[in-house]
Amino acid sequence: MTQASQLLNQQTSLVFSHMGFYVCDLERMARFYTEVMCFTETDRGDLGAVQLVFLSRDPTEHHQVVLASGRPADLSFSVINQISFRVPDLASLRAMRDKVAAEPDVSELLCATHGNAVSIYFRDPEGNRIEVFMDTPWYCEQPLRESIDLDQPDSTVMARAEAIARSRPNFQSREQWRAQMAVRMAYASPP
Repeated sequence: MTQASQLLNQQTSLVFSHMGFYVCDLERMARFYTEVMCFTETDRGDLGAVQLVFLSRDPTEHHQVVLASGRPADLSFSVINQISFRVPDLASLRAMRDKVAAEPDVSELLCATHGNAVSIYFRDPEGNRIEVFMDTPWYCEQPLRESIDLDQPDSTVMARAEAIARSRPNFQSREQWRAQMAVRMAYASPP
């Protein structure tokens, strides 16, 4: 890490807040993110020729996502790699999987583990990939994605995720990895 980066970490609290992306059909996307992803519309309006819808799932944040009109309809793919959301447990992950599986505007639903997380992936109505995930207590090198059956009992799902994580280089507990990252990012001193 450069000296300037260390100084930035020590002097400021740079925290990610929100993102915005262009959409083709503003109303369709606003419906999806409010009804399926459970965001609340906090504001809406025009900024010149661009129509904006502000969405949040956190009452302390005016917006976490901004939908903006103006995405060209002829794009051959979404320029957004993925938008990710954390859930606290497998029950919540399964509930979200079941909810999006019933949604006709969702495509490419799959369940996977990265060893350090158990996830579902799917595409929103305009093809943007969404991940909903639950952290596991482990770290292993990434990238890694293997299918996992969320219809199995929690203990089976977690045992499979752990076995996959253990098979990868640099397997360790999430706490060990976090301590290393804190030093690397200059939030903590080396031991």
